Amino acid sequence: MKRYDLIVVGAGPAGLSAASEAASLGLGVAVFDENAKPGGQLFKQIHKFFGSKEHKAKMRGTAIGAELLDEAQRLGVEVFLNSPVVGLYDNREVLVRQGDAVQHYKGDGVIVATGANENILAFEGWTLPGVMGAGAAQTMMNINRVMPGKNILMLGSGNVGLVVGFQLLQAGSKLAAVVDAAPYIGGYGVHAAKIARTGVPFFLSHTIVKAEGIDRVTGAVIAQVDEKWNVIPGTEKSFEVDTICVAVGLSSSVELLKMAGCEMKKDGLGVIPIIDDDGETSVWGVFAAGDVSGIEEASAAMIEGRLSGLAAAGKLGFVGPEALKNRKEELLSALEGLRDGMFAPKNRGKSQDSTSEGLPVSKCLLANGFLDDSETFSYPGVKSVPGLHPVIECTQNIPCNPCQDACPKGCIKVEGKIIALPVFDEKSKCSGCGLCVASCSGQAIFLVNEDLGDGKAAVTIPYELLPLPAKGAVGTALGRSGAPLCPAVVTEVKLIGAFDHTALMTFTVPSKFAMTARFWKNEVPA
Repeated sequence: MKRYDLIVVGAGPAGLSAASEAASLGLGVAVFDENAKPGGQLFKQIHKFFGSKEHKAKMRGTAIGAELLDEAQRLGVEVFLNSPVVGLYDNREVLVRQGDAVQHYKGDGVIVATGANENILAFEGWTLPGVMGAGAAQTMMNINRVMPGKNILMLGSGNVGLVVGFQLLQAGSKLAAVVDAAPYIGGYGVHAAKIARTGVPFFLSHTIVKAEGIDRVTGAVIAQVDEKWNVIPGTEKSFEVDTICVAVGLSSSVELLKMAGCEMKKDGLGVIPIIDDDGETSVWGVFAAGDVSGIEEASAAMIEGRLSGLAAAGKLGFVGPEALKNRKEELLSALEGLRDGMFAPKNRGKSQDSTSEGLPVSKCLLANGFLDDSETFSYPGVKSVPGLHPVIECTQNIPCNPCQDACPKGCIKVEGKIIALPVFDEKSKCSGCGLCVASCSGQAIFLVNEDLGDGKAAVTIPYELLPLPAKGAVGTALGRSGAPLCPAVVTEVKLIGAFDHTALMTFTVPSKFAMTARFWKNEVPA
Protein backbone atom coordinates (compact mmCIF):
# COMPACT_ATOMS: atom_id res chain seq x y z
CA MET A 1 0.00 0.00 0.00
CA LYS A 2 1.56 3.28 -1.14
CA ARG A 3 1.36 6.22 1.27
CA TYR A 4 1.14 9.96 0.55
CA ASP A 5 1.01 12.91 2.89
CA LEU A 6 -2.16 14.00 1.12
CA ILE A 7 -4.52 12.31 -1.31
CA VAL A 8 -6.90 14.47 -3.33
CA VAL A 9 -9.90 12.90 -5.03
CA GLY A 10 -10.86 14.92 -8.09
CA ALA A 11 -8.70 16.92 -10.50
CA GLY A 12 -11.15 19.77 -10.99
CA PRO A 13 -10.68 23.40 -9.90
CA ALA A 14 -11.01 22.62 -6.18
CA GLY A 15 -8.87 19.47 -6.29
CA LEU A 16 -6.00 20.92 -8.31
CA SER A 17 -6.00 24.08 -6.19
CA ALA A 18 -5.91 22.02 -2.98
CA ALA A 19 -3.09 19.85 -4.31
CA SER A 20 -0.97 22.84 -5.33
CA GLU A 21 -1.48 24.67 -2.05
CA ALA A 22 -0.43 21.60 -0.06
CA ALA A 23 2.49 20.74 -2.34
CA SER A 24 3.81 24.30 -2.08
CA LEU A 25 4.12 23.70 1.68
CA GLY A 26 6.15 20.52 1.25
CA LEU A 27 3.52 17.75 1.26
CA GLY A 28 3.78 14.77 -1.03
CA VAL A 29 0.47 14.90 -2.91
CA ALA A 30 -1.35 12.50 -5.21
CA VAL A 31 -4.50 13.40 -7.17
CA PHE A 32 -6.82 10.71 -8.53
CA ASP A 33 -9.46 11.42 -11.17
CA GLU A 34 -11.76 9.15 -13.14
CA ASN A 35 -11.50 11.17 -16.34
CA ALA A 36 -8.96 10.93 -19.14
CA LYS A 37 -8.14 14.62 -18.81
CA PRO A 38 -7.63 16.74 -15.68
CA GLY A 39 -9.40 20.01 -15.01
CA GLY A 40 -12.91 18.84 -14.22
CA GLN A 41 -15.48 21.20 -15.69
CA LEU A 42 -12.90 23.87 -16.54
CA PHE A 43 -11.87 22.44 -19.89
CA LYS A 44 -15.39 22.69 -21.26
CA GLN A 45 -16.04 26.19 -19.88
CA ILE A 46 -15.16 28.45 -22.78
CA HIS A 47 -16.83 31.50 -21.23
CA LYS A 48 -14.94 34.17 -19.30
CA PHE A 49 -15.03 34.06 -15.51
CA PHE A 50 -16.37 36.75 -13.19
CA GLY A 51 -14.51 38.05 -10.13
CA SER A 52 -11.30 40.08 -9.91
CA LYS A 53 -7.81 39.64 -11.31
CA GLU A 54 -6.96 37.54 -8.23
CA HIS A 55 -9.97 35.32 -8.97
CA LYS A 56 -8.81 34.85 -12.59
CA ALA A 57 -11.57 37.12 -13.89
CA LYS A 58 -12.00 37.53 -17.67
CA MET A 59 -10.00 34.34 -18.20
CA ARG A 60 -11.79 31.48 -19.93
CA GLY A 61 -12.24 28.24 -18.01
CA THR A 62 -10.02 26.39 -20.46
CA ALA A 63 -7.11 28.75 -19.75
CA ILE A 64 -7.68 28.55 -15.99
CA GLY A 65 -7.62 24.76 -16.15
CA ALA A 66 -4.34 24.76 -18.04
CA GLU A 67 -2.85 27.22 -15.54
CA LEU A 68 -3.89 25.12 -12.53
CA LEU A 69 -2.55 21.93 -14.08
CA ASP A 70 0.77 23.59 -14.90
CA GLU A 71 1.07 24.85 -11.32
CA ALA A 72 0.38 21.38 -9.86
CA GLN A 73 2.95 19.76 -12.14
CA ARG A 74 5.63 22.35 -11.33
CA LEU A 75 5.12 21.63 -7.62
CA GLY A 76 5.56 17.91 -8.07
CA VAL A 77 1.95 16.79 -7.62
CA GLU A 78 1.35 13.30 -9.00
CA VAL A 79 -1.86 13.27 -11.06
CA PHE A 80 -3.38 9.87 -11.86
CA LEU A 81 -6.03 9.90 -14.60
CA ASN A 82 -8.45 7.14 -15.61
CA SER A 83 -8.30 6.27 -11.93
CA PRO A 84 -11.75 6.33 -10.31
CA VAL A 85 -11.74 6.19 -6.53
CA VAL A 86 -14.17 3.44 -5.56
CA GLY A 87 -13.66 3.42 -1.81
CA LEU A 88 -12.77 5.67 1.13
CA TYR A 89 -12.44 3.72 4.36
CA ASP A 90 -11.18 3.96 7.94
CA ASN A 91 -7.82 5.61 8.55
CA ARG A 92 -8.05 7.35 5.17
CA GLU A 93 -7.49 4.23 3.09
CA VAL A 94 -8.35 4.94 -0.54
CA LEU A 95 -9.23 2.28 -3.12
CA VAL A 96 -8.58 3.20 -6.74
CA ARG A 97 -9.48 1.25 -9.86
CA GLN A 98 -6.54 1.45 -12.25
CA GLY A 99 -6.78 -0.70 -15.33
CA ASP A 100 -8.07 -4.13 -14.36
CA ALA A 101 -6.88 -3.91 -10.76
CA VAL A 102 -7.97 -2.13 -7.59
CA GLN A 103 -5.05 -0.47 -5.82
CA HIS A 104 -4.84 0.52 -2.15
CA TYR A 105 -3.40 3.90 -1.13
CA LYS A 106 -3.09 5.57 2.26
CA GLY A 107 -3.22 9.29 2.95
CA ASP A 108 -2.27 11.04 6.16
CA GLY A 109 -4.91 13.47 4.95
CA VAL A 110 -7.60 13.17 2.27
CA ILE A 111 -9.40 15.96 0.42
CA VAL A 112 -12.55 14.96 -1.45
CA ALA A 113 -13.26 17.31 -4.36
CA THR A 114 -15.64 15.21 -6.43
CA GLY A 115 -17.87 18.04 -7.58
CA ALA A 116 -21.54 17.59 -8.38
CA ASN A 117 -23.98 15.75 -10.63
CA GLU A 118 -26.76 17.21 -12.75
CA ASN A 119 -30.28 16.88 -11.39
CA ILE A 120 -32.81 14.93 -13.42
CA LEU A 121 -36.29 16.07 -14.43
CA ALA A 122 -38.79 13.35 -15.30
CA PHE A 123 -41.58 14.14 -17.77
CA GLU A 124 -43.43 12.30 -20.51
CA GLY A 125 -40.87 11.23 -23.11
CA TRP A 126 -37.84 12.11 -20.97
CA THR A 127 -36.07 8.86 -21.91
CA LEU A 128 -36.13 9.60 -25.64
CA PRO A 129 -32.77 10.10 -27.38
CA GLY A 130 -32.29 13.84 -27.62
CA VAL A 131 -33.12 14.60 -23.97
CA MET A 132 -29.88 15.31 -22.14
CA GLY A 133 -28.36 17.30 -19.32
CA ALA A 134 -26.97 20.72 -20.21
CA GLY A 135 -23.59 19.60 -18.91
CA ALA A 136 -23.64 16.66 -21.31
CA ALA A 137 -24.38 19.02 -24.18
CA GLN A 138 -21.48 21.23 -23.09
CA THR A 139 -19.14 18.23 -23.02
CA MET A 140 -20.25 17.18 -26.51
CA MET A 141 -19.62 20.68 -27.90
CA ASN A 142 -16.48 21.78 -26.15
CA ILE A 143 -14.66 18.52 -25.48
CA ASN A 144 -15.84 16.10 -28.19
CA ARG A 145 -16.58 18.73 -30.86
CA VAL A 146 -19.98 17.16 -31.59
CA MET A 147 -23.15 19.22 -32.09
CA PRO A 148 -25.79 18.11 -29.54
CA GLY A 149 -28.57 19.08 -31.94
CA LYS A 150 -29.74 21.66 -34.45
CA ASN A 151 -32.89 22.96 -32.75
CA ILE A 152 -32.77 22.98 -28.96
CA LEU A 153 -35.07 23.79 -26.06
CA MET A 154 -33.32 24.74 -22.81
CA LEU A 155 -35.03 23.85 -19.53
CA GLY A 156 -33.67 26.00 -16.71
CA SER A 157 -32.60 29.65 -16.46
CA GLY A 158 -29.87 29.27 -13.85
CA ASN A 159 -26.29 30.04 -14.82
CA VAL A 160 -25.73 26.54 -16.23
CA GLY A 161 -28.73 26.80 -18.53
CA LEU A 162 -27.86 30.34 -19.60
CA VAL A 163 -24.15 29.71 -20.17
CA VAL A 164 -24.71 26.47 -22.08
CA GLY A 165 -27.60 28.04 -23.99
CA PHE A 166 -25.31 30.78 -25.30
CA GLN A 167 -22.60 28.27 -26.12
CA LEU A 168 -25.14 26.32 -28.18
CA LEU A 169 -25.69 29.49 -30.20
CA GLN A 170 -21.93 29.88 -30.55
CA ALA A 171 -21.69 26.30 -31.86
CA GLY A 172 -24.29 27.05 -34.54
CA SER A 173 -27.39 25.51 -32.99
CA LYS A 174 -30.73 27.30 -32.86
CA LEU A 175 -32.15 27.89 -29.40
CA ALA A 176 -35.94 27.72 -29.57
CA ALA A 177 -36.53 29.07 -26.07
CA VAL A 178 -35.38 29.07 -22.46
CA VAL A 179 -38.05 27.64 -20.14
CA ASP A 180 -38.21 27.79 -16.34
CA ALA A 181 -40.98 26.97 -13.86
CA ALA A 182 -39.82 29.78 -11.59
CA PRO A 183 -41.33 33.23 -12.20
CA TYR A 184 -37.92 34.87 -12.55
CA ILE A 185 -34.50 34.30 -14.14
CA GLY A 186 -32.36 32.18 -11.81
CA GLY A 187 -28.90 33.08 -13.12
CA TYR A 188 -27.01 36.29 -13.76
CA GLY A 189 -29.05 38.85 -15.67
CA VAL A 190 -26.15 39.60 -18.01
CA HIS A 191 -26.07 35.94 -19.08
CA ALA A 192 -29.78 36.07 -19.85
CA ALA A 193 -29.48 39.41 -21.66
CA LYS A 194 -26.86 38.18 -24.14
CA ILE A 195 -29.25 35.36 -25.12
CA ALA A 196 -32.37 37.54 -25.24
CA ARG A 197 -30.84 40.10 -27.58
CA THR A 198 -30.22 37.38 -30.18
CA GLY A 199 -33.99 36.89 -30.36
CA VAL A 200 -34.38 33.82 -28.13
CA PRO A 201 -37.59 34.04 -26.04
CA PHE A 202 -37.84 33.23 -22.33
CA PHE A 203 -40.87 31.44 -20.91
CA LEU A 204 -40.89 31.90 -17.15
CA SER A 205 -43.56 30.25 -14.98
CA HIS A 206 -43.62 27.47 -17.60
CA THR A 207 -42.69 23.81 -17.44
CA ILE A 208 -42.27 21.04 -19.95
CA VAL A 209 -45.30 18.79 -20.40
CA LYS A 210 -43.81 16.24 -22.75
CA ALA A 211 -41.14 15.44 -25.29
CA GLU A 212 -42.63 14.37 -28.61
CA GLY A 213 -41.26 11.65 -30.86
CA ILE A 214 -41.14 7.88 -31.26
CA ASP A 215 -37.49 6.87 -31.49
CA ARG A 216 -36.02 10.35 -30.94
CA VAL A 217 -37.08 13.84 -29.94
CA THR A 218 -39.01 15.66 -32.67
CA GLY A 219 -40.77 18.26 -30.56
CA ALA A 220 -41.61 19.55 -27.11
CA VAL A 221 -44.74 20.87 -25.41
CA ILE A 222 -44.56 23.36 -22.55
CA ALA A 223 -47.30 24.97 -20.48
CA GLN A 224 -47.71 27.74 -17.96
CA VAL A 225 -47.83 26.89 -14.25
CA ASP A 226 -49.63 28.63 -11.41
CA GLU A 227 -48.11 29.72 -8.09
CA LYS A 228 -48.44 26.15 -6.81
CA TRP A 229 -46.54 24.76 -9.82
CA ASN A 230 -49.67 23.19 -11.33
CA VAL A 231 -50.03 23.22 -15.12
CA ILE A 232 -52.69 25.67 -16.32
CA PRO A 233 -54.84 23.90 -18.95
CA GLY A 234 -55.06 25.63 -22.32
CA THR A 235 -51.65 27.33 -22.04
CA GLU A 236 -49.71 24.67 -23.97
CA LYS A 237 -47.14 25.76 -26.55
CA SER A 238 -45.37 23.44 -29.01
CA PHE A 239 -41.85 23.64 -30.44
CA GLU A 240 -40.24 21.70 -33.24
CA VAL A 241 -36.93 20.69 -31.69
CA ASP A 242 -34.58 17.73 -31.92
CA THR A 243 -32.94 18.23 -28.52
CA ILE A 244 -34.11 19.11 -25.03
CA CYS A 245 -31.41 20.23 -22.61
CA VAL A 246 -32.15 19.92 -18.90
CA ALA A 247 -30.48 22.40 -16.55
CA VAL A 248 -32.44 22.15 -13.31
CA GLY A 249 -29.65 22.35 -10.80
CA LEU A 250 -26.84 20.27 -9.37
CA SER A 251 -26.47 17.95 -6.39
CA SER A 252 -23.18 17.35 -4.59
CA SER A 253 -21.42 14.02 -5.30
CA VAL A 254 -21.06 12.88 -1.69
CA GLU A 255 -20.91 9.09 -2.11
CA LEU A 256 -17.30 8.75 -0.94
CA LEU A 257 -17.88 11.02 2.04
CA LYS A 258 -20.88 8.96 3.06
CA MET A 259 -18.77 5.82 2.73
CA ALA A 260 -16.18 7.36 5.06
CA GLY A 261 -18.86 8.00 7.67
CA CYS A 262 -18.92 11.81 7.42
CA GLU A 263 -21.93 13.50 8.98
CA MET A 264 -24.32 15.08 6.47
CA LYS A 265 -26.95 17.79 6.35
CA LYS A 266 -29.74 18.48 3.86
CA ASP A 267 -29.02 20.84 0.99
CA GLY A 268 -31.61 21.37 -1.74
CA LEU A 269 -32.53 18.03 -3.27
CA GLY A 270 -29.54 16.26 -1.72
CA VAL A 271 -27.11 16.42 1.17
CA ILE A 272 -23.68 17.91 1.81
CA PRO A 273 -21.07 17.13 4.46
CA ILE A 274 -20.95 19.09 7.69
CA ILE A 275 -17.59 20.87 7.62
CA ASP A 276 -15.74 23.41 9.75
CA ASP A 277 -14.09 26.64 8.60
CA ASP A 278 -11.13 24.65 7.24
CA GLY A 279 -13.30 22.32 5.17
CA GLU A 280 -12.68 19.39 7.51
CA THR A 281 -15.53 16.92 7.90
CA SER A 282 -16.59 15.10 11.07
CA VAL A 283 -13.98 12.43 10.23
CA TRP A 284 -10.46 13.36 11.32
CA GLY A 285 -8.18 14.26 8.40
CA VAL A 286 -10.90 14.05 5.74
CA PHE A 287 -11.73 17.36 4.06
CA ALA A 288 -14.28 18.43 1.45
CA ALA A 289 -13.81 21.26 -1.06
CA GLY A 290 -15.69 22.68 -4.01
CA ASP A 291 -19.17 21.68 -5.15
CA VAL A 292 -19.12 18.49 -3.06
CA SER A 293 -19.49 20.75 0.00
CA GLY A 294 -22.13 23.03 -1.54
CA ILE A 295 -22.81 24.33 -5.04
CA GLU A 296 -20.99 27.57 -5.91
CA GLU A 297 -19.04 29.08 -8.78
CA ALA A 298 -15.69 27.58 -9.82
CA SER A 299 -13.88 30.69 -8.53
CA ALA A 300 -15.09 29.93 -5.00
CA ALA A 301 -14.22 26.24 -5.44
CA MET A 302 -10.60 27.12 -6.20
CA ILE A 303 -10.29 29.16 -3.01
CA GLU A 304 -12.04 26.45 -0.98
CA GLY A 305 -9.54 23.96 -2.36
CA ARG A 306 -6.60 26.11 -1.28
CA LEU A 307 -8.11 26.52 2.18
CA SER A 308 -8.43 22.76 2.56
CA GLY A 309 -4.91 22.15 1.24
CA LEU A 310 -3.59 24.72 3.71
CA ALA A 311 -5.59 23.24 6.59
CA ALA A 312 -4.35 19.73 5.82
CA ALA A 313 -0.76 21.03 5.82
CA GLY A 314 -1.35 22.67 9.18
CA LYS A 315 -2.96 19.60 10.68
CA LEU A 316 -0.06 17.43 9.56
CA GLY A 317 2.57 19.84 10.88
CA PHE A 318 3.93 21.23 7.61
CA VAL A 319 3.21 24.88 8.38
CA GLY A 320 3.53 26.91 11.56
CA PRO A 321 0.66 28.64 13.37
CA GLU A 322 1.56 32.19 12.32
CA ALA A 323 2.03 31.41 8.62
CA LEU A 324 -1.13 29.28 8.71
CA LYS A 325 -3.14 32.13 10.25
CA ASN A 326 -1.91 34.75 7.78
CA ARG A 327 -2.53 32.65 4.69
CA LYS A 328 -5.93 31.55 5.94
CA GLU A 329 -7.00 35.15 6.52
CA GLU A 330 -5.88 36.03 3.00
CA LEU A 331 -7.89 33.19 1.45
CA LEU A 332 -10.98 33.81 3.59
CA SER A 333 -10.94 37.48 2.60
CA ALA A 334 -10.89 36.52 -1.07
CA LEU A 335 -13.68 33.99 -0.53
CA GLU A 336 -15.79 36.53 1.35
CA GLY A 337 -15.59 38.88 -1.62
CA LEU A 338 -16.90 36.19 -3.97
CA ARG A 339 -19.69 35.27 -1.55
CA ASP A 340 -21.12 38.78 -1.44
CA GLY A 341 -23.87 40.32 -3.53
CA MET A 342 -27.25 39.24 -4.83
CA PHE A 343 -26.15 35.74 -5.76
CA ALA A 344 -24.30 34.94 -2.53
CA PRO A 345 -25.18 31.58 -0.93
CA LYS A 346 -26.79 33.44 1.97
CA ASN A 347 -29.21 35.15 -0.44
CA ARG A 348 -30.37 32.10 -2.38
CA GLY A 349 -34.12 31.96 -2.67
CA LYS A 350 -34.57 35.48 -1.30
CA SER A 351 -36.47 38.12 -3.22
CA GLN A 352 -34.31 41.18 -3.80
CA ASP A 353 -36.00 44.33 -4.97
CA SER A 354 -33.00 46.66 -4.96
CA THR A 355 -29.25 46.66 -5.46
CA SER A 356 -26.81 47.46 -2.66
CA GLU A 357 -26.82 51.03 -4.05
CA GLY A 358 -30.59 51.22 -3.49
CA LEU A 359 -31.46 51.07 -7.19
CA PRO A 360 -34.51 49.05 -8.24
CA VAL A 361 -33.85 45.60 -9.66
CA SER A 362 -35.25 45.35 -13.17
CA LYS A 363 -38.50 43.38 -13.13
CA CYS A 364 -38.35 43.11 -16.91
CA LEU A 365 -34.89 41.54 -16.73
CA LEU A 366 -36.03 39.01 -14.14
CA ALA A 367 -39.22 38.12 -16.01
CA ASN A 368 -38.06 38.32 -19.64
CA GLY A 369 -34.27 38.16 -19.68
CA PHE A 370 -33.68 41.72 -20.90
CA LEU A 371 -33.71 45.30 -19.64
CA ASP A 372 -36.58 47.48 -20.72
CA ASP A 373 -35.22 50.44 -22.69
CA SER A 374 -36.78 52.88 -20.22
CA GLU A 375 -34.83 51.36 -17.31
CA THR A 376 -31.30 51.63 -18.60
CA PHE A 377 -30.52 55.19 -17.48
CA SER A 378 -31.35 54.18 -13.90
CA TYR A 379 -27.93 52.57 -13.62
CA PRO A 380 -24.59 54.35 -13.06
CA GLY A 381 -22.88 52.80 -16.07
CA VAL A 382 -25.36 54.25 -18.57
CA LYS A 383 -25.12 57.92 -19.53
CA SER A 384 -25.70 59.89 -22.69
CA VAL A 385 -22.74 62.16 -23.54
CA PRO A 386 -21.25 63.61 -26.74
CA GLY A 387 -18.66 61.55 -28.60
CA LEU A 388 -17.59 57.97 -28.12
CA HIS A 389 -18.30 56.46 -24.71
CA PRO A 390 -18.91 53.13 -22.98
CA VAL A 391 -22.40 52.01 -22.01
CA ILE A 392 -22.26 49.56 -19.09
CA GLU A 393 -25.52 47.64 -18.75
CA CYS A 394 -24.54 45.93 -15.51
CA THR A 395 -27.53 46.04 -13.16
CA GLN A 396 -26.97 43.39 -10.49
CA ASN A 397 -24.46 43.13 -7.65
CA ILE A 398 -22.16 40.45 -9.06
CA PRO A 399 -18.58 40.20 -7.71
CA CYS A 400 -16.70 41.36 -10.80
CA ASN A 401 -14.42 44.26 -11.79
CA PRO A 402 -12.21 43.47 -14.83
CA CYS A 403 -13.76 46.39 -16.73
CA GLN A 404 -12.17 48.82 -14.29
CA ASP A 405 -8.74 47.22 -14.68
CA ALA A 406 -9.06 47.06 -18.46
CA CYS A 407 -9.79 50.76 -19.07
CA PRO A 408 -6.51 52.67 -19.58
CA LYS A 409 -8.28 56.05 -19.32
CA GLY A 410 -10.09 55.48 -16.03
CA CYS A 411 -13.54 55.82 -17.60
CA ILE A 412 -14.94 52.94 -15.53
CA LYS A 413 -14.82 52.64 -11.76
CA VAL A 414 -16.03 49.94 -9.38
CA GLU A 415 -16.02 51.84 -6.13
CA GLY A 416 -15.93 50.19 -2.72
CA LYS A 417 -16.72 46.48 -2.74
CA ILE A 418 -16.18 44.32 -5.80
CA ILE A 419 -19.97 43.81 -6.01
CA ALA A 420 -20.61 47.51 -6.64
CA LEU A 421 -22.18 48.43 -9.97
CA PRO A 422 -19.64 49.89 -12.42
CA VAL A 423 -19.79 53.66 -12.79
CA PHE A 424 -19.07 55.51 -16.03
CA ASP A 425 -16.99 58.61 -15.27
CA GLU A 426 -18.04 61.03 -18.00
CA LYS A 427 -15.15 63.37 -17.13
CA SER A 428 -12.68 60.81 -18.49
CA LYS A 429 -12.27 60.65 -22.25
CA CYS A 430 -12.83 57.23 -23.82
CA SER A 431 -10.09 56.25 -26.29
CA GLY A 432 -12.29 53.69 -28.04
CA CYS A 433 -9.77 50.89 -27.46
CA GLY A 434 -12.57 48.44 -26.67
CA LEU A 435 -10.70 46.63 -23.91
CA CYS A 436 -13.64 47.09 -21.54
CA VAL A 437 -16.02 45.53 -24.06
CA ALA A 438 -13.77 42.50 -24.56
CA SER A 439 -13.02 42.09 -20.86
CA CYS A 440 -16.62 42.04 -19.65
CA SER A 441 -17.45 38.49 -18.62
CA GLY A 442 -21.16 39.19 -19.03
CA GLN A 443 -20.83 40.90 -22.44
CA ALA A 444 -22.70 43.85 -20.94
CA ILE A 445 -20.48 46.72 -22.13
CA PHE A 446 -20.89 48.53 -25.46
CA LEU A 447 -19.18 51.49 -27.10
CA VAL A 448 -21.53 54.11 -28.53
CA ASN A 449 -21.11 57.26 -30.56
CA GLU A 450 -24.60 58.67 -30.52
CA ASP A 451 -24.09 61.11 -33.39
CA LEU A 452 -21.59 60.67 -36.19
CA GLY A 453 -22.77 63.97 -37.71
CA ASP A 454 -24.89 62.57 -40.53
CA GLY A 455 -27.91 61.40 -38.57
CA LYS A 456 -26.24 58.09 -37.85
CA ALA A 457 -24.73 56.51 -34.76
CA ALA A 458 -22.05 53.87 -34.28
CA VAL A 459 -22.52 50.96 -31.89
CA THR A 460 -19.73 48.54 -30.97
CA ILE A 461 -20.80 45.21 -29.47
CA PRO A 462 -19.00 42.08 -28.25
CA TYR A 463 -19.48 39.30 -30.81
CA GLU A 464 -18.56 35.64 -30.36
CA LEU A 465 -20.57 33.93 -33.11
CA LEU A 466 -19.21 32.51 -36.35
CA PRO A 467 -18.77 33.34 -39.14
CA LEU A 468 -17.67 36.88 -38.41
CA PRO A 469 -19.32 39.34 -40.80
CA ALA A 470 -17.22 41.33 -43.25
CA LYS A 471 -16.91 45.08 -43.31
CA GLY A 472 -19.77 46.50 -45.36
CA ALA A 473 -22.18 43.66 -44.55
CA VAL A 474 -25.79 44.80 -44.29
CA GLY A 475 -27.96 43.22 -41.63
CA THR A 476 -30.52 44.05 -38.98
CA ALA A 477 -29.91 45.75 -35.65
CA LEU A 478 -31.77 44.07 -32.81
CA GLY A 479 -32.86 45.65 -29.56
CA ARG A 480 -32.36 44.31 -26.04
CA SER A 481 -35.41 42.07 -26.44
CA GLY A 482 -34.16 40.68 -29.73
CA ALA A 483 -36.79 42.59 -31.70
CA PRO A 484 -35.62 43.98 -35.07
CA LEU A 485 -35.07 47.73 -35.09
CA CYS A 486 -33.58 48.87 -38.40
CA PRO A 487 -31.01 48.09 -41.10
CA ALA A 488 -27.42 48.18 -39.85
CA VAL A 489 -24.16 48.31 -41.79
CA VAL A 490 -20.97 46.75 -40.38
CA THR A 491 -18.15 49.29 -40.45
CA GLU A 492 -15.45 47.39 -38.56
CA VAL A 493 -14.72 43.97 -37.08
CA LYS A 494 -11.72 43.90 -34.76
CA LEU A 495 -10.21 40.72 -33.33
CA ILE A 496 -6.81 40.95 -31.64
CA GLY A 497 -4.99 38.83 -29.09
CA ALA A 498 -5.83 41.13 -26.18
CA PHE A 499 -9.54 40.51 -26.77
CA ASP A 500 -9.13 36.74 -26.19
CA HIS A 501 -11.42 35.51 -29.00
CA THR A 502 -14.09 38.16 -28.42
CA ALA A 503 -14.54 40.14 -31.62
CA LEU A 504 -15.61 43.79 -31.49
CA MET A 505 -18.16 44.52 -34.19
CA THR A 506 -19.10 48.10 -35.02
CA PHE A 507 -22.21 48.91 -37.04
CA THR A 508 -24.06 52.09 -37.93
CA VAL A 509 -27.73 52.80 -37.30
CA PRO A 510 -29.92 55.92 -37.30
CA SER A 511 -29.02 58.05 -34.28
CA LYS A 512 -32.35 57.41 -32.56
CA PHE A 513 -31.34 53.75 -32.12
CA ALA A 514 -27.91 54.46 -30.62
CA MET A 515 -28.95 53.59 -27.07
CA THR A 516 -31.20 50.67 -27.95
CA ALA A 517 -29.44 48.67 -30.71
CA ARG A 518 -27.51 45.89 -28.97
CA PHE A 519 -27.07 43.05 -31.50
CA TRP A 520 -26.53 42.54 -35.20
CA LYS A 521 -28.19 39.80 -37.22
CA ASN A 522 -27.04 38.70 -40.63
CA GLU A 523 -30.44 39.20 -42.19
CA VAL A 524 -31.58 42.11 -44.32
CA PRO A 525 -34.86 43.47 -42.92
CA ALA A 526 -37.91 43.14 -45.12
